Amino acid sequence: MPTSADCIGYSARIILLASLLFLAALTGACSNTGNYGAAKENGAGRPEDIIVYKSPFCLCCKEWMTHLQQNNFSVGSDNGLDTAAVKQRWGIPASMQGCHTGVWRNQYVFEGHVPARLIRKFLANPPKDSIGLSVPGMPKGSPGMYRGGEFEPYVVYQIQRDGEYRFYEKVTAPEAS
Repeated sequence: MPTSADCIGYSARIILLASLLFLAALTGACSNTGNYGAAKENGAGRPEDIIVYKSPFCLCCKEWMTHLQQNNFSVGSDNGLDTAAVKQRWGIPASMQGCHTGVWRNQYVFEGHVPARLIRKFLANPPKDSIGLSVPGMPKGSPGMYRGGEFEPYVVYQIQRDGEYRFYEKVTAPEAS
């Protein structure tokens, strides 16, 4: 005859199995395997400028997307759990990685909390052999991380095709919207 400990152990295994099956289904439903950055259409039939690859649970990613939308970018998202594959596909060095990856029309990558004005500056005159810009980590005061309180200046880097990176611009004040 099973003991109460046996029943608790059995119940825990069932819950664990159900959780794993749920996560597997979620990962399959949310991931966009192999086509990182291909243009998608928004609800208005217009191709989206930037596809943001992020965790479905990230709040600062959503705030960064709002910042881009407030600056007239059409933005979509892919809420896959394996953002590392996107970063690897685009060749983003480990030291340059941020919370999320934005891909502009399958041509350039904007890693982390890059301000919209610097994305526009970059796109107006893309530096030779550059694949995009990066704000590594999650600096206080960057778009998506600023809530009107503390601000810490941060550096935006230009990522090169060969995996190197260089200084692009230092941000010394919070971005408007």
